[in-house]
Amino acid sequence: MVVSLDAENERLRTIVATFKDMVFGSRSEKAAVVAADQFALDLADVVTDVTPTAANDDEAPSQPVILANKSRNKARRNIGALPKHLPRCEQLIEPETTVCPCCQGSLHRIGQDVSEVLDLIPAILRVLRMIRPKYACRGCEGTVVQAKALPRLIENSMASTALVTHVVVSKFAWFSTLYRQSQILAGHGIRLDRSTLAGWVRRTAWWLKGLYDLQLQTIHAAPLVFCDETPMPVLDPGRGRTKICQFWAHAIDDRPWGGPSPPAVAYVFAPGRGKNEIAAQLIDFAGTLQVDGYQVYKSLAADKRPAGTIQLAFCLAHARRKFVTVYKETKSPFAHEVITRIAAIYAIEARVRGTSAEIRLAARQNETARLLQDLKERMTQVRDGISAQSSLAEAIRYALHHWDGLTLFLSDGRVEVDSNTVERSMRPIALGRRNSLFSGSEGGAESWAILASLLNTAKLNDVDPQTYLCDVLERIVSGRTKSHQLHELLVWNWKAARAMPAQAAA
Repeated sequence: MVVSLDAENERLRTIVATFKDMVFGSRSEKAAVVAADQFALDLADVVTDVTPTAANDDEAPSQPVILANKSRNKARRNIGALPKHLPRCEQLIEPETTVCPCCQGSLHRIGQDVSEVLDLIPAILRVLRMIRPKYACRGCEGTVVQAKALPRLIENSMASTALVTHVVVSKFAWFSTLYRQSQILAGHGIRLDRSTLAGWVRRTAWWLKGLYDLQLQTIHAAPLVFCDETPMPVLDPGRGRTKICQFWAHAIDDRPWGGPSPPAVAYVFAPGRGKNEIAAQLIDFAGTLQVDGYQVYKSLAADKRPAGTIQLAFCLAHARRKFVTVYKETKSPFAHEVITRIAAIYAIEARVRGTSAEIRLAARQNETARLLQDLKERMTQVRDGISAQSSLAEAIRYALHHWDGLTLFLSDGRVEVDSNTVERSMRPIALGRRNSLFSGSEGGAESWAILASLLNTAKLNDVDPQTYLCDVLERIVSGRTKSHQLHELLVWNWKAARAMPAQAAA
């Protein structure tokens, strides 16, 4: 009974310490060093006497263990000439007088000093007047010729494609809410209601729905897809509060092994995070799905599907994260040992990143496989000697239970060691959600998913979102790009097409 109560007490202490670390601590796993005199961050109105306890495997080390190199990365500074592609505007600064102060003769120019600074022209609102002359024949009656009016992105609206694109990009690429944008426009003397801007967003998403569907289909055609989900609050007018829906992210990126798939992400809005939602989204996918340990993915992989089977590759970073939490809260020596062993695996991955799948596979089989086998034996050995209720035992059980998926990258050089590819793509959604707080409706959330997918994919391909989206909308609205030609507007194809004239000119 005493042993059981001690284990339960330790588990509860760990929960409290984890909660306090979530509220007050650093979000980065690299900053997981907690000095002995900085462990507790007590709440102002709560007095506790919590000290770090071992995770049932051994005594805690007397000195804090450094988990990561604390040296700061070198700052990225532009020392030297500014980019050559930027236009130059010369400003000549002459002295007040060119008369010699000694003999009153005329001074002549003997040289010059040139310095450059990066300048900015603030956004300028202007009015485009579209004039369509009418022509008639003097010899005939009733013959009048006039050019057709250009189609507009928003019918019967006084907003140009560039202005609407600016509003959309500011919200979904740079996370500026419509409320803030309406205030910025008011500063220019243009007063627009937030609902007007919301209507522009909905209409833009309507035009881009076909391109978004094509991008999602392209992602699902890849043999390896990363998937993750995050909550998205949606306003529920009838109840006077928000309901928690979900954004599912589907991502691909073959750059780490030089594969054919470009970096891309597509967000799918769904009312929940159950099996039915993800099964409907991946109905046409068959291949390797790299995910975290969420149970829904496991049940999906176990089903017999018309499109084919799904093989799960799990995320080593998620397994490592659990041991980081254990170490931060208990100073467990074995948790630190596991973190150190996983760091050696990541060192091998860093060395072969950017090489071919064959080179990556050879390095993994020759070096990483032995490290993982030793790690599994150590975890199995330690697990049998500690309380099953401890946080360390829980972290070990998670790793061993997902072992086949965690080690799938040992047999396939295309598979990544973790699912950070899709987790990085979730950050723009989290930033936008933090600023906007919630989506006004389910239709607004679907528009969010469409526009964020295209804009964030543009950013992944090092393309300016404003330039890309404005050109794409003009092509679609004008009819220059037909529905069967939408593949030309996928950002990687669009970028390649624009690079061809520049290469020919060079």
